[in-house]
Amino acid sequence: MSKQAAKSGEARRADKALPIWFASQADWARVRVDLPPAAAAFAQASGFDAKPGAFLLLPGADGALAGALLGVEAAEGARKRASGKHASGKPAPRDPFLAGKLAGALPGGLWRFANPPQDARERELAALAFALGGYSFTRYRKSAARAPARLETPQGVDAKRLARMSESVRMARDLINTPANDMGPDALEKAALQIARRHGAKTRVIRGAALLKQNFPLIHAVGRAADQDPRLVDFTWGSPRAPKVTLVGKGVCFDTGGLDLKPSSAMLLMKKDMAGAATALALAQMIMDARLDVRLRVLLPIVENSVSDEAFRPGDVYPSRKGLTVEIGNTDAEGRLILADALALADDEEPELLFDFATLTGAARVALGPDLPPFYCTDDALAEEIARMGAQAHDPVWRLPLWDAYDSMLASKVASVNNVSSGPFAGSITAALFLRRFVEKAGAWAHFDIYGWTPAAKPGRPEGGEPQTARLLYTMLERRYRARKKA
Repeated sequence: MSKQAAKSGEARRADKALPIWFASQADWARVRVDLPPAAAAFAQASGFDAKPGAFLLLPGADGALAGALLGVEAAEGARKRASGKHASGKPAPRDPFLAGKLAGALPGGLWRFANPPQDARERELAALAFALGGYSFTRYRKSAARAPARLETPQGVDAKRLARMSESVRMARDLINTPANDMGPDALEKAALQIARRHGAKTRVIRGAALLKQNFPLIHAVGRAADQDPRLVDFTWGSPRAPKVTLVGKGVCFDTGGLDLKPSSAMLLMKKDMAGAATALALAQMIMDARLDVRLRVLLPIVENSVSDEAFRPGDVYPSRKGLTVEIGNTDAEGRLILADALALADDEEPELLFDFATLTGAARVALGPDLPPFYCTDDALAEEIARMGAQAHDPVWRLPLWDAYDSMLASKVASVNNVSSGPFAGSITAALFLRRFVEKAGAWAHFDIYGWTPAAKPGRPEGGEPQTARLLYTMLERRYRARKKA
């Protein structure tokens, strides 16, 4: 086929896709001139004002659907945001995921961006938001019988990369949204192994009493009261000679609080307490699918924190894999216990990068809210890179300090350390300080205290589970480690 014929074919395919025009209040007059006359007249009569988020379906001269309009921020606002300021001196309020609103608003069929953002990053984020905005959790009820709106991949956007990220996020959302009766330790283990084996990773699972024999006493203590055994899922992928990157994800499939029982209102979202594991799996899937040049290891301590005569108790003292003894000040601070054993194992290999993900503290949400996870890092250069990639990927985070002066708040009179602090302050920081005790040899470590949930729907982010930080870290690792050539 000649190049000219190929171009003609592309043009014919593009003609089948209905156009979406982006318009800001600053350039609406110019965009309106470019619309078909009937569509322009309809938009004018409808009072479309191009405010960010404004949406309008457009008819053609024959009454058939001719396209759609979406109001966006002016390019000048985007530039001011890139510099971090707008005229008032405050951060510019821009949402690069605004196109995510389209997936649920457009009728089914194929669509295209008629005038996509000129900036390549903005263009990719708009396409990704469209893909993620079309997500719905349908395991227990059928969705409305309508064809989904589909988007032609915009020019200059890597379709494979776009699919890799959107599919991984959707997978993690499904895991988080599934309730504990169907996403207990057995099911989460199965999901993790399916992902690992799909990409040829080597897998190992340590369950039940074997955890004690192989020196994972904290994982065993937290999960022993549940019907389904506690376990550690461990899989590795990639060349042993490549830089070592290790991911640890908290897999508490449901958290009652243990004997320090949560009030019923606090249990309503505890199916999402395994969002750390889901986030690690989403990131791992992106890494393996892209064949990044790393030796990846994923460690998922998976338990249910239940109440029975086998439950661990306040005041109990347990050894840890690292050798430190831990006094249980509160059984509802169980996530840091299972992470401690997994981090100690990960640290033994001296990975170049060690990341852990956990829905660890309510204090993090009090400080920064549900949309902005705090993170803690032992390396300043890495921390700066993480924050920068979070902004670029529209997967934001905010660094909080590993404040050494607060370390004494974890003191115990009978053990090496208590699992909770002695007072009500700095709960997210003291949790991070607890975890830091189990990391010594890794080149750099970062802990992400994620919420793992979108409480109110936003463009590109439906209400429900969300693997926060997975996309930002994939973006960072993708830049650091080039893809390996296929054998």
